[in-house]
Amino acid sequence: MATFMLKLMLPLLFLSMIPPKTAYAEFEQWCVADEQATENELQAALDWACGKGGADCRKIQVNQPCYFPNTLKDHASYAFNSYYQKFKHSGGSCNFRGAAMTTEVDPSHDSCHYDFTL
Repeated sequence: MATFMLKLMLPLLFLSMIPPKTAYAEFEQWCVADEQATENELQAALDWACGKGGADCRKIQVNQPCYFPNTLKDHASYAFNSYYQKFKHSGGSCNFRGAAMTTEVDPSHDSCHYDFTL
């Protein structure tokens, strides 16, 4: 019986000494415009995010790295993510009255980088 217990405990002891892998990827989330949101919903949410919401919308202005593609959906996605990353640890959410959703796929493209905060 003691031999059996030793054979069982030795591998468990060895496994407990291996440090766990740090896997941040499973927690990475960005906030983007929901494909099913209407233009009116997106515009209202974009206006709020860049105004009272406090998102940093400078990069979606003309001649800035996230201006193109110049679409409501892309500008809203950038603004929603800016707000979400800035306030997600203090009660902010990725909803915008149903106009937004979270994704685990980084929406960054070309010279436009979407921030991510742990």
